[in-house]
Amino acid sequence: MIRKIVKIDEEKCNGCGLCISGCHEGALQLIDGKARLVSDSYCDGLGACLPECPTGAITIEERDTDAFDEEAVKQHLAAKEAPAKVPNLACGCPGTHSRLIEKVVPTEPAPAMSAPVQSQLRQWPCQIKLVPVNAPYFHNANLLIAADCTAYAYANIHSEFMGNKITLIGCPKLDDVDYAEKLTAILKANEIKSIAVLRMSVPCCGGIVNAVKQALANAGKIIPWQVTTITTEGQLLSD
Repeated sequence: MIRKIVKIDEEKCNGCGLCISGCHEGALQLIDGKARLVSDSYCDGLGACLPECPTGAITIEERDTDAFDEEAVKQHLAAKEAPAKVPNLACGCPGTHSRLIEKVVPTEPAPAMSAPVQSQLRQWPCQIKLVPVNAPYFHNANLLIAADCTAYAYANIHSEFMGNKITLIGCPKLDDVDYAEKLTAILKANEIKSIAVLRMSVPCCGGIVNAVKQALANAGKIIPWQVTTITTEGQLLSD
């Protein structure tokens, strides 16, 4: 049938992911760093995602395609709401083994010239897509949700941001996952005290902020949260 449906210009798309939450039918997904229409039958053609796109990559066109299938959309969204599972790899990959990292605090400060810099990472794994939703370290935790490039752009990330927090990292442009889905499951399953978001100043990094916003809305919880932006030159900008 001939009907209205979204069209995505991949040349203009910067992979920010803001359109993903703008589409209430779950018709859009980040694939290989670009927004893609995963099924024509999920798109109602109303264009709710258009205002979310900062580059104008999304337009509405009329073409011959499948009819909008509301029942298929309901099933699709229900599947997305199911808690994400970390696969049990046959190799016993250490990357999926959940554990709390105990920190030993020295009783006396070491001489300034010889004092090592101590990691403040408090748990393993730390990748958003690998952490178990029901890991015990999430109970009453303060979360740091950071774009992975921030650790390279800002040298003091451990001392200034990671201390006494559970750190989750990811790249909204390169990781082919829906962070909002995983974060929603974590927020629903645990009592989280606060969320600090650390992002880069590049546009695509807005996807990690958007995922946190969507997860908070999906979970229906009021949790204090704040965003700090780091420029590519290593400067801090508070949102």
